[in-house]
Amino acid sequence: MRWFEIALVGLTLFTGAVWLLDKLWLRKRREAHAGLLEAKEPLVIDYSRAFFPVLAVVLCLRSFVAEPFRIPSSSMMPTLLIGDFILVNKFAYGLRLPISNQKVIATGEPARGDVVVFHPPQHPDQDWIKRVVGLPGDTVAYRDDTVYLNGQPLRYDSRGRYVGKGQGADASGARLLVEQLPGRPHAVLERDDLPFFIQGEGEWTVPAGHYFVMGDNRDNSEDSRFWGFLPEADLRGKAFLIWMHWDRSAGGVDFKRIGSRVP
Repeated sequence: MRWFEIALVGLTLFTGAVWLLDKLWLRKRREAHAGLLEAKEPLVIDYSRAFFPVLAVVLCLRSFVAEPFRIPSSSMMPTLLIGDFILVNKFAYGLRLPISNQKVIATGEPARGDVVVFHPPQHPDQDWIKRVVGLPGDTVAYRDDTVYLNGQPLRYDSRGRYVGKGQGADASGARLLVEQLPGRPHAVLERDDLPFFIQGEGEWTVPAGHYFVMGDNRDNSEDSRFWGFLPEADLRGKAFLIWMHWDRSAGGVDFKRIGSRVP
């Protein structure tokens, strides 16, 4: 989606510059040359005047209020499914400039359990989504399918076996659990049918200005267990609403998911 952001900023600046030049200088020059005849307005000026207000509003809303994203992978199942379209609160963690993502006004920091969209350090041109598990100063460990937070294991409540559909059907049979993350209980998936190997086990202490993020689909998520801590500067916003779900292999639109809050 970064190409769209660059294009939107570029078009807004271009149409705004053309509109301003026409208002301050070009129109007067055109009318002076036309004399008593009606001055003919170039097409680029006509389009710029028409589209600049629309582009400016879209850019401001998308950059500072809410931005739509599409979930492309299964790393956040069962919370978010492949084909979910979500809205992200862009001012939850500070107002940031488009393209550079530089924070200009601080408005808040992520809380434990927030589902966040960010630029991963190893793929700065992409948008990823995970859940904040560790805050600055926390010690997070992951052993035997269990998260330990500051030395204490989290409690897990069983909800039986997961039944997937559409593009997520291959997760059927996984253990569906409710992870009692302090302040934000949420569902996670654990697989029993994978070959025996270590799934990102270890212990980490989160440095200042960084966060430890994990996917809810614990055996199918490339997260902080594998690539390290998420810098605060790479945050894009907080996911809060599913506004559409489209999965052709599951029959198209799932109206039951539309309007659901992101837990």
